[in-house]
Amino acid sequence: MYRTCFALLCLAATLPAQADDPPRQLQPETATEAWLQVQAKNRQASPVPQVQTDKERDQAMQRWLDSYKYAIPDFYRWTRVNSSNN
Repeated sequence: MYRTCFALLCLAATLPAQADDPPRQLQPETATEAWLQVQAKNRQASPVPQVQTDKERDQAMQRWLDSYKYAIPDFYRWTRVNSSNN
């Protein structure tokens, strides 16, 4: 009997918390934030699917492959750091 009353009391205690208004969405502060929200929520998606021709796809792939021909500059290389190299 006590368990049933306790369970009902716990359920009744959560009702006022559920009656609160849902949190309002904040307006974006800058134009950049507004554009990022439009992009993230997909609100302005084009109804026309974007397609590539075979030639465009081959050129993009070749640009990507050509990017591997250049050596990585030394200032981007990491050296192993030990506790003694602090």
